[in-house]
Amino acid sequence: MSITVPVGNLKIGDGGLVMIAGPCVIESAALTLEVAWALKEFARQLSLSLVFKSSYDKANRTSVASFRGPGLGPGLEILARVRQEVGLPVLSDVHHVDEVGPAAQVLDVLQIPAFLCRQTDLVLAAAATGKPVNIKKGQFLAPWDMAPVVAKAASAGHRKLLLTERGASFGYNNLVVDFRSLAIMKNLGYPVILDVTHSVQLPGGLGSSSGGQREFIPLLARAGVAAGVDGLFMEVHPEPDKALCDGPNSLPLKDVPALWRNLKALHLLVREQAAGPS
Repeated sequence: MSITVPVGNLKIGDGGLVMIAGPCVIESAALTLEVAWALKEFARQLSLSLVFKSSYDKANRTSVASFRGPGLGPGLEILARVRQEVGLPVLSDVHHVDEVGPAAQVLDVLQIPAFLCRQTDLVLAAAATGKPVNIKKGQFLAPWDMAPVVAKAASAGHRKLLLTERGASFGYNNLVVDFRSLAIMKNLGYPVILDVTHSVQLPGGLGSSSGGQREFIPLLARAGVAAGVDGLFMEVHPEPDKALCDGPNSLPLKDVPALWRNLKALHLLVREQAAGPS
């Protein structure tokens, strides 16, 4: 059984289902707040737990010309507004050790990007803040290879970890989710999240940017809930085709309520089945 990780007023890993959602990157304060307010209302209507996510810097874009976001200072200011004005816990990526301190002053969850999950100094710095840390499993790792990553964080006395699956890369601009990895990582003792939007990404699939197959987001989300994940990570945007980052693998904001309603019903059914006859 995994531990329970407190995030703001929420608890992840207590048998509930949490949504970690928001635009891939902060494009503007107005759009960020628009999406945050909309997601909060969807979550309220469905009694779902929600953590808002958006990146202040996307340091791993395919092209040097790709939009990366507003950067650390301006980005954290916008995320602080989401936290204060909308009242949602917030999550964003940290890429360098020197980002960790300022980010921890604002973020409720520090996220270690998949490409950086084995960067020892970064993992230790994030763990040393005492804040919950979401570590994305690298596309290049088997699920059992996350055990040493967990051990690094634990060596700093840190237990507030989330582990996220986001597909494994086999080259040729494709990612594949091995659903066995959810159970394997769950056995490491921490809540497990399935990133259903990066998992349908086609890295570099458009030449100078990544492509994606957003039509498969609902399928992966349902499969993840059926497999017993503690939460789902998804990037959403009001107009994905106009998004400045990861549009092809983002879920349209208008499609969120119906999908979340379906996922909640499935989650309740899975819990009932696991509990057995009353």
